[in-house]
Amino acid sequence: MTNTDYLIIGGSAAGLAAGITARQYYPDSSITLIRKEENVVIPCGIPYIFGTLDSPDQNLIPDAPLHNNDIDLVIDKVEDIDKEEKCVKTSSGEVFSYNKLIIATGSSPLEIPIPGVDLENVFTVEKDLDHLNKMLDAVEEATDVVVIGGGFMGLEFADECNKQDDTNVTVVERLPNVLQLACDEVISDKVEAKLMEHGVNVLTNTEVKEINGDESVESVSIGSGDVLDADVVIMGIGVKPSVDLARSAGLKTSGKHGIWVDDFMRTSDEHVFAAGDCAGKRGYPSGEARAVRLASVATTEARVAATNLGGIRQRMEYPIGIFSTKFGDLAVGAAGQTEKDARKLGIDILTTEASACDRHPGKLPECTELGVKLIFAKDTGLIIGGQAYGGSSIGEMINFIGALIQHKMRADEIFTFQMGTHPLLTASPVAYQLTSAAQKAAAELSNSRR
Repeated sequence: MTNTDYLIIGGSAAGLAAGITARQYYPDSSITLIRKEENVVIPCGIPYIFGTLDSPDQNLIPDAPLHNNDIDLVIDKVEDIDKEEKCVKTSSGEVFSYNKLIIATGSSPLEIPIPGVDLENVFTVEKDLDHLNKMLDAVEEATDVVVIGGGFMGLEFADECNKQDDTNVTVVERLPNVLQLACDEVISDKVEAKLMEHGVNVLTNTEVKEINGDESVESVSIGSGDVLDADVVIMGIGVKPSVDLARSAGLKTSGKHGIWVDDFMRTSDEHVFAAGDCAGKRGYPSGEARAVRLASVATTEARVAATNLGGIRQRMEYPIGIFSTKFGDLAVGAAGQTEKDARKLGIDILTTEASACDRHPGKLPECTELGVKLIFAKDTGLIIGGQAYGGSSIGEMINFIGALIQHKMRADEIFTFQMGTHPLLTASPVAYQLTSAAQKAAAELSNSRR
């Protein structure tokens, strides 16, 4: 038996962040990380191996941070957790005892029960090098690729596969708009238009009825009765939490929502924590169960869990959910509640929009339109959501909007915040998008209360 103070199961973003954090807070403790993969794929980078990167080997998480932080790495699969004895058993027969344990087993692809999903060249998105290399080979040989799912990953796959020469790409989404679970129409419409401008065929309000072929996929039948040619089908419909190990150990779990955790990332066993896609989430602002499975959320949860290994020090805030992506020269982002979701929760809201050039004056080179939509609760003036579109600076703009939401800023506080502007870097201080949109909201809220 190998003894370790802190044991981590899982080597992707959450596991790595947990190990590094544990070493920073507990420099004299022994830390062991067990993962089943020899090489760990960067999940968010997977779509880019089909166009921007040359191969899956260029999309790997390095092991250097583990070695540099004196974290023992074990390549093996954990088969069993014994809570009473505080130990785990691996497939090779090894036994590791722990003082505290962090489960970071991640997620696995969702599958939809339609005929033909088991045909050759129908792919779910596995975080496995051999699987991804097989996908890449198939896409490079394909004439027609059908992507099922119009969320972030599905659209990123479509945009990247479209970069292959002489390849026709179609996205099939059953909801009225792409990105509908994270964005309102102001973003969805722009993304759909940009993808179609690039030659991607986008079908919304469309359901896949059957994937056709003898041994390998040949076509896809959709609800309208049309049949789409397809050499490759990619299932980009999301993921489910990997909870089997935790469930078999007797921890409280939900197959849909993940491993139950409290505000400090503790499971139903006080000596066991969970973080990342496998852990349950409570959405902002209502605290209802919500599937916010992002690497940014996973690493935050992992840092909180690792900080609390030696005693409770840090609380995990409700995940806001901050998304961003880019298609060609169009970047988009979303944070917090969408307008439609806020209304579903019964929140009386006010929305405002503002757009301006992201340089000033507008004649400067590389100037592009940058727009924001902000969502406020009418009764308090608090910002509860926001979306943005424009160039590459959107990545940090939506992070900033997320920070405003997390710190419960009101409209009148946002439009008076201290900003820094520069002609080559930002919009004019007179037309700065966040302050303009917030000022509109603050004025309307003030006038409505007179």
